[in-house]
Amino acid sequence: MASRFSHAGMTEQANILRRRMALRQVRIARGAAYRHAAPRARIQWYVKYRSRTNRIVRRIVFAVLAVLIVVCAVLWYRGITATILSAVREVMRARTTEAVNEAIYETLSDPVRYDDLITVVHGGDGDIRAMTANAYEINRIARDCAYLSQKKLQSVSEAGVTIPLGAFFGIDALVGVGPGVTISILPVAVVTGRFTSSFDSAGINQTRHSIYLEVETELSVVLPGRTDSFTVTTQVLIAESVLVGDVPQTYLHANLFGSGYVVRGGQ
Repeated sequence: MASRFSHAGMTEQANILRRRMALRQVRIARGAAYRHAAPRARIQWYVKYRSRTNRIVRRIVFAVLAVLIVVCAVLWYRGITATILSAVREVMRARTTEAVNEAIYETLSDPVRYDDLITVVHGGDGDIRAMTANAYEINRIARDCAYLSQKKLQSVSEAGVTIPLGAFFGIDALVGVGPGVTISILPVAVVTGRFTSSFDSAGINQTRHSIYLEVETELSVVLPGRTDSFTVTTQVLIAESVLVGDVPQTYLHANLFGSGYVVRGGQ
């Protein structure tokens, strides 16, 4: 009996020992699995973190590059626009002067005499008592010249302006280099035709009275994003006469011809 109990106790201890060994092996296996799994998880997290960080960095780099490209494009456009406007200004000055001179020549195709514009009244002592301007004739000439100048200026602007290709690089030294490129412009002109005069001494008790036709053109050249305005004034001697006798100071400093005739673009 005693040996039977002894055998049973040994069997139970062996079972307990086997269970402990099995638990230990399970723990060892779990620990090994954990040790093997932990680096992999850390690597996966690191790769995921780096990927997200790289995406953020790429987005920041792209945004900075986009801003730099936009700034460079704006600076480049402003530079070439200023150069192009300078070239267009000089071309339009020459065209405006030519158009106004042609208009004056056509308007004054019939000779204009001093007596057609000014009537001088002398007193009994030979001195000048009054000077009156022929308002109708003066206004007619100023109106016709301003209207014809406006019409000719619009006509020469329809063909556009030819600018050398070098002007598009924004460098003044290259403005006249390269083949011509024609660009369209929108000129907005205000033409004013007026008469002016001046009195100069021509000898003893003699005064030279000179009458000028003055055409003032206020021109605005409109390009995409920029507008440039300038004024071209053309003055032509129309008639003059030497007045004998004392001229009153009132006429020497007075405006005999009024403010002139204005023609705006589109009229």
